[in-house]
Amino acid sequence: MANAMLDSTATTVISAQRLIALMTAMERYGGTPNGGMHRLTLSAEDGQARDHLSAWMHEHGLSVRIDGIGNMFGILDWAGPDAPTVMTGSHLDSQPRGGRFDGAYGVLAACEAVTAVRARVATEGVVPRCNFVVVNWTNEEGARFQPSLLGSSVYTGQMTLADALGRRDGEGISVADALQAIGYAGNAPPPIPQAYVELHVECGAELERADQHFGAIVRHWGAVKYRLAFLGRQAHTGPTPMAQRQDALLGAAHLVCALRALADRAPGTLHTSVGRLEVRPNSPNVVPGEAVAFIELRSPDAAVLAWADAEFAACVRAAETAAKVTSEIRFVDRRPAGPFDAALVALAEQEAAGLGYPMRRLDTIAGHDAVPMALRCPSVVLVVPSVGGICHHPAEFTKPEDIILGGDILARVLWRLCRDGLPGGTA
Repeated sequence: MANAMLDSTATTVISAQRLIALMTAMERYGGTPNGGMHRLTLSAEDGQARDHLSAWMHEHGLSVRIDGIGNMFGILDWAGPDAPTVMTGSHLDSQPRGGRFDGAYGVLAACEAVTAVRARVATEGVVPRCNFVVVNWTNEEGARFQPSLLGSSVYTGQMTLADALGRRDGEGISVADALQAIGYAGNAPPPIPQAYVELHVECGAELERADQHFGAIVRHWGAVKYRLAFLGRQAHTGPTPMAQRQDALLGAAHLVCALRALADRAPGTLHTSVGRLEVRPNSPNVVPGEAVAFIELRSPDAAVLAWADAEFAACVRAAETAAKVTSEIRFVDRRPAGPFDAALVALAEQEAAGLGYPMRRLDTIAGHDAVPMALRCPSVVLVVPSVGGICHHPAEFTKPEDIILGGDILARVLWRLCRDGLPGGTA
């Protein structure tokens, strides 16, 4: 099947050599010696990666726009101002010491897929029926600034630009200052798409377990994310009697354990986590006076998520009592579960089947920029396998043949939209 995918006589096949070269070049910006990636959003490395992408866009005749939150748009408006726009891409930022495929693959495969479609249009003399936009979203990962999906949330109106620009990292640097520092504080009006297609590595193991090479996300789980501070009393760890301590970190520890137990009460339908703690003053011989926990509740079922949210509040109260501390919620982000566009899923399935690859229909528990985009326009996430299901780790890996297959199917989907127009009769 792989040979059919790479057959030079097949139509709308991307250049494997070009895509691999694009990905290899991008790894220079934040790549780690152990094969991972450390390219936090709006860091110097992210600025270099953005410069590289911008140069590619200009070189290939795409006009570049940067909006107020730093989202990058490479625009090919060859079908005219009245034609619909199809947006495709993902994000270049990574987790701290994370993987090199998550996000960047979707941006660079979009670049190559649009190149492949343009070549076929030139060869066959087809009049394109849609414009294309390649997008790089700001702060998808949410590692440096919270919440995640920051750029796409501003773009879709779920967060105000002023709120997003005011977010600060652990060192007190704001999003606005970080954008200025790397030269990506834009103000251009963003393009408005009528469809959004995002290609991604699965960040899970379902495709690999099923021995399948391509999937489409048909549903995204809902999530509630909290930043909650436990507030105690800073004290010396030596002379302060145990019974008199008001240990903020102890309160957080009780909550961590309670949330893990909560997930066990709804197996398969609830994921919980505390992925980050900020402890102050964070000294070995000081009882912590403050511990800030970054908490996630995820479920595909609205009722389960509502139940978990109520139980979370009870867990917090119990932790306060056990540690003799108080707490305050400093941020909450709620994302409902929902479907992706059935017509785009069906189109991807047709194109995969044409290559001899059955498409697996999947849920996504992880967030993607397509989640907020689904509120704006028909959207879908297409995925290829992650070896071992590994993601957000230097060992994250997707086989070259799957990298090429995903890019090839993306190009074929874009070609169909370019030739035939959008599903539902939009010309």
